[in-house]
This record gives sequence, C-alpha cells and structure tokens, in this order.
Amino acid sequence: MERLEQAKALLIQISEDRTVPKNIRENAKKSKDILDSKEDLTVRVDRAIQILDEVSDDPNLPAYTRTQIWSVVSALESILS
Repeated sequence: MERLEQAKALLIQISEDRTVPKNIRENAKKSKDILDSKEDLTVRVDRAIQILDEVSDDPNLPAYTRTQIWSVVSALESILS
C-alpha cells in the first residue's frame, strides 16, 4: 500500500498548492477523500483515476501539476494490476 500512500500524499500537495486553479485543487481533494473511503480498494482507485483523467485534460492545469497528476494515476494503475 506504499503506492497508495504516495498517491494520497501527492494529492494533498496538489490540493494545498495555491498556484493550482481551485477546481483542480478541489478534484484532487475529492480524489484523496475517495481513496480514504471504506469502499472496496478497486472501486476507490477506479473512481479516483476517472476524476484525475478528466482533470488532466483541463487547459488551465499548470504543466508541473499535470505531471504530478500523471504520477498519481500511474501509481494508482499499478495498484490495479
């Protein structure tokens, strides 16, 4: 579960970064909250990936944050495989 913890830590970092647009920060927090919920791990990871995939297409997303989001998605996908 180390990858899950790393993903959650990155999501916290994104959600607290004031240079990131508010809607992106809110979706990062929402994804982290989903990962913390009591649902089945596969369901939680899948839902978080869906949200983050949508966020990564946002034209207002700073390039460095997009890279962070891709890192989170990659870590979460490795949990599913």
